[in-house]
Amino acid sequence: MHTVVEETVQARLILSPHRSARLRVTLAYVPEDPLAVRMAFPAEFSLDDRAEEAGPDHGDDIVWVFARGLLADGLELPSGAGDVHVRPAPGRRTMVELRAPEGTALVGFDSDDLRKFLWRSRLVVPEGEEHLHLDADRALAELLG
Repeated sequence: MHTVVEETVQARLILSPHRSARLRVTLAYVPEDPLAVRMAFPAEFSLDDRAEEAGPDHGDDIVWVFARGLLADGLELPSGAGDVHVRPAPGRRTMVELRAPEGTALVGFDSDDLRKFLWRSRLVVPEGEEHLHLDADRALAELLG
């Protein structure tokens, strides 16, 4: 049985240079998907019109899945290509930029929260040993689904 690493942290959604909104983000690491991390955001922060129509108490969290290595690299140096970018910011902060067709979201995290989460994920699957946890047959079955 594999241990799922999950942690809920406070973050700030940057709305403008002078405005932000506090939100809770759930970070998750699932050993069966050893190269990825998940960030779940409350549905009310979605840029998708369908989430706005449903109201703040309806709908599922918005979950972004991206490389654990990207999150780790972004703590030290600007990293990322495509939809997810991570970079250090002043004051022991880390910024995660998420790009979707509906728009771009910039979310600030306490770097120590992200480091603690990554440390806990490495206790379950050490860095460099992810290949030992990959299930190629299951991944292929899901892909062909």
